[in-house]
Amino acid sequence: MVETRILHGGNLGEAQRLFPDAPEPWVDLSTGINPIAYPLPALPASSFERLPSPDAHADLEAAAAEAYGATDTAALVAAPGTQILISLLPHLRSRSKVAVLGPTYAEHAHAWRGAGHEVEEIVSPDDGQEADVLVVVNPNNPDGRVLPRRTLVDLAARLHRRGGWLVVDEAFADFDSGETLVPSLPDGTIVLRSFGKTYGLAGVRLGFAVAQPAMAGLLREALGPWAVTGPAIEVGRLALRDNRWRLAAAATRARDAGRLDTLLREALGTASLGTTLYRMVESPAAASLFTHLGERGIWIRRFRDNPNRLRFGLPGSDEDWLRLEAAFASFAGRSTSAAPPRREEGLA
Repeated sequence: MVETRILHGGNLGEAQRLFPDAPEPWVDLSTGINPIAYPLPALPASSFERLPSPDAHADLEAAAAEAYGATDTAALVAAPGTQILISLLPHLRSRSKVAVLGPTYAEHAHAWRGAGHEVEEIVSPDDGQEADVLVVVNPNNPDGRVLPRRTLVDLAARLHRRGGWLVVDEAFADFDSGETLVPSLPDGTIVLRSFGKTYGLAGVRLGFAVAQPAMAGLLREALGPWAVTGPAIEVGRLALRDNRWRLAAAATRARDAGRLDTLLREALGTASLGTTLYRMVESPAAASLFTHLGERGIWIRRFRDNPNRLRFGLPGSDEDWLRLEAAFASFAGRSTSAAPPRREEGLA
């Protein structure tokens, strides 16, 4: 029987089944979610008791437009996570040829195939010349590949001339936004942005599409009224306007990514790829390292289609860093020394 289930990070139940004798609590490094979350505000009881107001929903989209650099608030569409947008988009178009630039986040190809489209997974944008829809994750998950904005603009123009779409998933662009398309959105382009990864609040379930008015209207209609919960609106519009926190978090996570790169290089002798929120390595020792860490209660992301590939999220506390460093040291057969204290951004 062929395994068709898509594996994702964050499944500690699987970790516990594979390594039942591992020490707890687990250090979960299997996702690309900011390990230090935005400090939750005290939420008014009305956000739970009443349906969200249109004004509050519109203000959330305005906050997202400010944060992402959109010039038109009407281009922003708030949704209960980007995953629902990934699932919806294929149903807003008649049967088409779809190219997904990979290897990448598997839900994109899965969603388009599930909606009856002809899907091809390509390794270069030039391979998708006949496609009606091109899907690009930028920065890419899991290897951090970034296509330049100029390349994306040219692809969008080519697709738009034939009535096609360019779908750009910028889920990890908040801390790596140099090539974002949002400020000058090309025609025929839909950009997806994630809230939960950047702000460490994946359970809030909040994401956004940025699109031209006609497409934005189709998405709003498909989502229906009250798609985003009252608590998510309250948290989202506060966090998205907190530029000070976001800038501090970006700088601190970048230092953490560098620290993780050093550990991976010393343990495996290979350079890392990825984004500010996750690092990826390829090594013949990947399977051994996965098992070694799992037996020590450290859960990382492995890949069914490439057993030499591992992805690491960032530890979120001094204790987690110490456990990871000790596990790497024992894997490499070295002794380890205490890690220096870690600075938190600590901004509200």
